[in-house]
Amino acid sequence: MQTKPILVVMAAGMGSRYGGLKQIDPVGPSGEAILDYSLYDARRAGFKTVVFIIKHEIEQAFKEAVGARAVRAGFEVRYAYQQLEKLPEGFTVPEGRVKPWGTAHAILVAEEAIGDAPFAVINADDYYGPQGFKLIYDYLSTHADGDRYAWAMVGFLLGNTVSTNGSVSRGVCVTDESRNLVSVTERTCIEPYADGIHYSEDGGKSWADLPADCVVSMNLWGFTPAYVQEAKAGFAAFLQASLPVNPMKCEYYLPTVVTNALEAGKADVHVLTSADKWHGITYREDKPELVEALKKMSEDGLYPVDRLF
Repeated sequence: MQTKPILVVMAAGMGSRYGGLKQIDPVGPSGEAILDYSLYDARRAGFKTVVFIIKHEIEQAFKEAVGARAVRAGFEVRYAYQQLEKLPEGFTVPEGRVKPWGTAHAILVAEEAIGDAPFAVINADDYYGPQGFKLIYDYLSTHADGDRYAWAMVGFLLGNTVSTNGSVSRGVCVTDESRNLVSVTERTCIEPYADGIHYSEDGGKSWADLPADCVVSMNLWGFTPAYVQEAKAGFAAFLQASLPVNPMKCEYYLPTVVTNALEAGKADVHVLTSADKWHGITYREDKPELVEALKKMSEDGLYPVDRLF
């Protein structure tokens, strides 16, 4: 019998642009954090185990604010710690480096906590909506690796993910006729404007339009355990190539491992599309809009009016 899917939450980042620990910032009508809504939606989609990837520096505050609520929500809670010194044999942290090694490294430090289960991965500071969790849980529950890895991603419509308070970065997806991922192109300066949505690659000197209904990645992924092995296999090579060039800031990204597996013909990544509106706090000015949206969702019956758990 296939092991039930588990939820992996990336919560080691400190939210530098927003200026604070976004993971535990109250935004809901009863003081809930964004992550509380993800836990609530994941629990009703079927997830029963959650792995939080955090840094030791935020451990106490995180466990008191989020971990305790996850237990109340009925989850088995596990923790993994993204620390700089967790590197392959033969590598050491460059002197003066404080930046974590990236999202793929976060998955590597959680290897023991993940075990042999298929797993979904989310950011701690994004609101994804109920549909995405249901789509990814159902997919992971019914697909196992065959000749190729059976991975998945929940894509969102670009128009549901932009901020009116500044530019955002999004991974723009191209899929084939079977809705399998062909490529993800990172666009780093996307903004809405009077006639639609556009992006710039030269600091705003020139702009190109993007359709509002194009599918973008918001880092809601579904993987079989093979992902951890692929990430591990590529990490030393990444460090070898990147450390001489950018020792302070190079990062090993989760989508890099996906792209490498796609290019090697090892994986199919099925794109499941959610029509839910994504919410997040990229900029401090995004918070009032999020607070209002969550209040309305509670009033409309999508969430309990009082505490989630």
